[in-house]
Amino acid sequence: MAGARDSGPARQAARRMRGFRARLAGRRGEVISALWLMAKGYRILGFRLKTPQGEIDLLAQKGEVLAVVEVKLRTTIEAALEAVTVRQRERLRRAGESLARRRPSLAHAAVRLDLLALAPGRLPRHIPDAWQGS
Repeated sequence: MAGARDSGPARQAARRMRGFRARLAGRRGEVISALWLMAKGYRILGFRLKTPQGEIDLLAQKGEVLAVVEVKLRTTIEAALEAVTVRQRERLRRAGESLARRRPSLAHAAVRLDLLALAPGRLPRHIPDAWQGS
């Protein structure tokens, strides 16, 4: 009987550890993605920006484009693209547009949703306008 009671806390501890590892991998992925974008000429304006519409993983600018970048670590690019729902894309677009309106230097920037897909053992893949304006 004692073994059955111990399984609950052990299971919770294992779940917390998985969550911790996932958050750590996500943060590492965001740093790798930011470095990748900077190498491509983007200026990083923010990490993990919290807005009323939702959290933006990375906000980057290149010229007149304001890229709201969603970072996904998946096994394939296709899985990364599919991981971002239509509802999430709408929230991200609204969040980017709201941020652009509040910053005078970004008022005329074109807001775009980009995906930066990361897969184990592969180079990062940046897909500008990943959902073609949708």
